[in-house]
Amino acid sequence: MSTTIRRAAMLNRALLLRASLDALRKLDPRRLVRNPVIFVTEIVAILVTVLAARALAVGQDWTFQAGIALWLWLTVLFATFAEAVAEGRGRAQADSLRRARTDTRAKLLLRADDRSLFQPRASTELRVGDLVLVEAGDLIPSDGEVVEGIASVNEAAVTGESAPVIRESGGDRSAVTGGTLVVSDWIVVRITAAAGSTFLDRMISLVEGAARQKTPNEIALDILLAGMTIIFLIAVATLVGLASWNGQPPSVPVLAALLVTLIPTTIGGLLSAIGIAGMDRLVRFNVLATSGRAVEAAGDVDVLLLDKTGTITLGNRQAACFIPVPGATEREVAEAAMLSSLADETPEGRSILALARERHAMEAPALPDGAQVIPFTAQTRISGLDLVQGSYRKGAVDALVKSVGGQAPAELRAAVDRIARAGGTPLAVARNGQLLGAIELKDIVKTGMRARFDALRTMGIRTVMVTGDNRLTAAAIAAEAGVDDFIAEATPEDKLAYIRKAQAEGRLVAMAGDGTNDAPALAQADVGLAMQTGTQAAREAGNMVDLDSDPTKLIEVVEIGKQLLITRGALTTFSIANDVAKYFAILPAIFVASYPELGALNIMALASPESAILSAVIFNALIIVALVPLALRGVRYVPVGAAALLRRNLLIYGLGGLLAPFIGIKIIDLILVLLGLA
Repeated sequence: MSTTIRRAAMLNRALLLRASLDALRKLDPRRLVRNPVIFVTEIVAILVTVLAARALAVGQDWTFQAGIALWLWLTVLFATFAEAVAEGRGRAQADSLRRARTDTRAKLLLRADDRSLFQPRASTELRVGDLVLVEAGDLIPSDGEVVEGIASVNEAAVTGESAPVIRESGGDRSAVTGGTLVVSDWIVVRITAAAGSTFLDRMISLVEGAARQKTPNEIALDILLAGMTIIFLIAVATLVGLASWNGQPPSVPVLAALLVTLIPTTIGGLLSAIGIAGMDRLVRFNVLATSGRAVEAAGDVDVLLLDKTGTITLGNRQAACFIPVPGATEREVAEAAMLSSLADETPEGRSILALARERHAMEAPALPDGAQVIPFTAQTRISGLDLVQGSYRKGAVDALVKSVGGQAPAELRAAVDRIARAGGTPLAVARNGQLLGAIELKDIVKTGMRARFDALRTMGIRTVMVTGDNRLTAAAIAAEAGVDDFIAEATPEDKLAYIRKAQAEGRLVAMAGDGTNDAPALAQADVGLAMQTGTQAAREAGNMVDLDSDPTKLIEVVEIGKQLLITRGALTTFSIANDVAKYFAILPAIFVASYPELGALNIMALASPESAILSAVIFNALIIVALVPLALRGVRYVPVGAAALLRRNLLIYGLGGLLAPFIGIKIIDLILVLLGLA
């Protein structure tokens, strides 16, 4: 899905045309009233338009008023266009998902214990709790839980991954999604979602923006912007009385221009687009958030719980080194370990062959004819191979030492103790009943994890590793990975207790999980990232679903959340700062006739009062368009401390917002003069 979505989300001509039409529809005051700043701008635009039309009707000069009205309307239109573009990108993504949603015929089982008795039924007629049979070549009709059987399922319609995945009953990989294809075997699925409320339906609604609710920060900022608008309304109204006392009250279009350029129209026009774009960035990472609140919470997270296996480590133990006993060489240990692993298809066995090839240039031969494979069993804890030239064994140290009937040398015992203390697993190796040495198996920490945890620490986020390993192993892996804390021998109750304790201390907690036993902690966490491959319980408990089922993506989710908050703060700072230059443009223009001394404030040397007012209004409209790409893309996030981040944003967006209007208004004024409009 990710490639399709990235293509669909591009700003192509069709998307921009559709967004332009949607922007016109959004001019409806009943819809615009939810954005107080832009709503006031539209009311003012209507008023100035009426005044311009009346001036035209009575034969008065109407061009200045019409120019003000035109750019006020463009200000409103550019604001609605920003929101329409953001929604259009989500709608393009939704269209690609709709193509994956297909009405299918289901095989509704009439009896739970007889797969031969079923009735064809449209997927839209299925109810929660129904049991359906899905065989090779069938599309899964709706979301559900596998209750019987095992099958290979192609989930490319949802995840974009072409490789099929295994779905089976009774484990953490039992959830299936409607619209995905069973490639082989069969499964019986219990339906868990009614028609219209499946996973794909919810995804479509969310990425379109139809289900997006304003977050607490957005609501707070809306209140602030509404308050500032009311304050400037009062301030502009008082200017009427002040100027009237001097006998030269400003005209209504001039007051309208002053009001619109002073209220924070820039952030008012971009606020909604920023929120929608935050959801869009998550979807492009193949993460679905069930609410904008979850995205915003990710930006404020300061405790991150990560599973060890498969998240911090590769998930499979890998051979790290060969350790010979006195009298044997490392090459002899490597050769015996390689031969004893020829029939071992486990990841550990394959890693032993890889290490022998890497360290001693040994190529594993094909399994010889007549070779007798000794399989690993829980009773013997030993595996190996009997060949013509001898027998080769590897296994648990105590079991192999006992089987050869000897004593482990002190050097080997010391090496085994060292491996165990470091969190690894030692395997002994023997040839023809003679102990040769040991293999160290390690749970390998993924490349770059320490650097990522260092970056998170710089961001002020505490990382906690969760594992079922004993404390000794957990401590060794935690030290190597560089996490701040760990929970060893973790149970669902331990995870839940840790999250509640952190939240009681005023912290926001994020966690990734995929199993039913993770559901309580996912529900309790402020940001719960559930895996698409996980159980239905886990997906419903979390407030985000990762379609790639990559728990490490939680780190990217946090960065996207922080980018959303930073973008909103940076553009708010820019919007408020750029009002200062407009004071120097419009206030002298309004009062210079009554108070010539105010001409000293015309530091931009604008051509005329009319040019100054029109230039400020034009800049006020164009800056919204100029900032739309930044609102959609987001301000680049750099993992630095809060103080450094504040300094950076004040320097770039505070100072930039202060200086940009001086330059922009002056350039527009020069263009108006060249065109003879000033």
